Amino acid sequence: MLPYFRYHPDPLATKVFRELESPVPCPCCGKSTSVIYEGPFYAIDEVENICPDCIASGAAAEKYDGEFQDSESVDKVTDIDKLDELVHRTPGYCGWQQEYWRAHCNDYCAFVGYVGFKELEELGILEEVMEDLDDWHIENIHDLTNGGSAQGYLFRCLHCGKHLLHIDYD
Repeated sequence: MLPYFRYHPDPLATKVFRELESPVPCPCCGKSTSVIYEGPFYAIDEVENICPDCIASGAAAEKYDGEFQDSESVDKVTDIDKLDELVHRTPGYCGWQQEYWRAHCNDYCAFVGYVGFKELEELGILEEVMEDLDDWHIENIHDLTNGGSAQGYLFRCLHCGKHLLHIDYD
C-alpha cells in the first residue's frame, strides 16, 4: 500500500509510480520494492527506483540532497513547511518543459492529472479553470490536447476545491 501524499493523491494514476512484476532494492533504504518512482528528481546523483516510503519520509531527498519539485517553480505560500513537504516529500509530475506547482488558499494544490480541452469539458470545469488564465491562454485553450504539444496539468485546491490549470508546450 502506498503512503498518502496530500499534494499528489493518486501517483499511480498519474504514472509517476510504476508497479513492477519483480521487486528491486530501493537505493535509499535498501528494502525490496515492487513500486518505483519514475517522476522528476532534481539531484546531483542519477537515482532510480526510489520507493514511495523514502519519498514520503523525506529520506530520499535528504540522502541525495534532492527535490521532487523545483522550489522556484511554484506559486508562493507563506508557510515554509508546506514548501518543504511539496519539494522533499511529495512525488512530482512529468511536464514538457518545467513542472510548475499551483497554490490556492495559501496552500499547494493537489495534482489531479494531465488534461486537454476535451477532458476539461468532460469534467465540467472548463469555465472554472479559464477564470485563472491570461488572455493568450484563453484564446488558445482549444489547442490544449492531453498528450499533445499543448498540455494541461490540473490541480485542485485542498481547501475550497477550486480547480487550477498549468499549461506547458513542448
